[in-house]
Amino acid sequence: MHLPHTPASDPDFIPGLELSRRFYTDAVRPLLEEAAPGVPHSAARIGSGSEVLGYDTPRSADHEWGPRLQVFLHRHDVPRHAARIRHICAEHLPKTFLGHPTRFGPLEEPRVEVTGTSAWFTDALGFDPAQGITSADWLATPTQLLAEVTAGAVFHDGLHTLTPLRRALGWYPHDVWLYVLACQWQRIAREEAFVGRAGEVGDELGSAVVTARLARDLMRLCLLMDRRYPPYGKWLGSAFARTSSAPRLTPVLTAALTAGDWHTRERHLAHAYEIVAHQHNDLHLTDRVAPTTRPYHSRPFRVLRADRFTAALLARVGDPVLKDLPPVGAVDQFVDSADALTHPELARALSHDVRKP
Repeated sequence: MHLPHTPASDPDFIPGLELSRRFYTDAVRPLLEEAAPGVPHSAARIGSGSEVLGYDTPRSADHEWGPRLQVFLHRHDVPRHAARIRHICAEHLPKTFLGHPTRFGPLEEPRVEVTGTSAWFTDALGFDPAQGITSADWLATPTQLLAEVTAGAVFHDGLHTLTPLRRALGWYPHDVWLYVLACQWQRIAREEAFVGRAGEVGDELGSAVVTARLARDLMRLCLLMDRRYPPYGKWLGSAFARTSSAPRLTPVLTAALTAGDWHTRERHLAHAYEIVAHQHNDLHLTDRVAPTTRPYHSRPFRVLRADRFTAALLARVGDPVLKDLPPVGAVDQFVDSADALTHPELARALSHDVRKP
């Protein structure tokens, strides 16, 4: 039997990161040496785009996809050389590379961004990590954006700054990690009894919606436990599949999501809670917390009482600023609008407002 060819299963597909690497080596770098001989630079493919996270497929190539990269210059070299580099790239780069278009948009310009590291990171994150990263910076930055600037690939780091900056952003400081984990458990604590409560009054649809929300929160929690930045919804399942808990948890969450009644949903979720609770204890971040589910007060609903994990984690936070914050977490733990989370300045404003005394 021959399966039909689809754009998502092309055996000749070159992943975007590899395509951009070859584009830099074979086409862009020779032009840089011509446009600005002796001027140090770094080159990378980071930022937005499915290829940066390693999730692109042939389907990705159906619009605005192709070889692209950033070229970073020293701050004082940007006004001296950036315009000439852009001009030479626009004039001399081929219109296609390995069969893919190199020019996009109404101006049909190549996607070779020439900039300084501070300007680029400030635009991407809302702050310059070279000036230090505060707890407020960490909490105001959506994990999708942190994933975008720490994933991808550096092709050349002649400035010797790009790699250290990405390393500094690689994961939360310990106290911030504890706080974010605590707040993720708190999200679960707020809704774990609602699966049964909605079902008890005959609202199976509402029960199923709560189950899906809890499944998403558990998946994000597992990513945070594995020290991986959770991506936005399109790639959440793909990222979760790479976690250490995915082999055990995926069939359990799938069973909960496909269940036809609240009793079955609750039973599978209870199993999922206990798997994740054991994983928490295996991290040895806190004293052991009993990983077993229990009734919700006198009501006939099975829950973990996830707030116990929140309290245990917050008790280990040493930073007095973090200890005094409400348990709402990073900005994408209490904001769920892509239009807000993809704009760093808006995400930072929302994060600042929710933490006002």
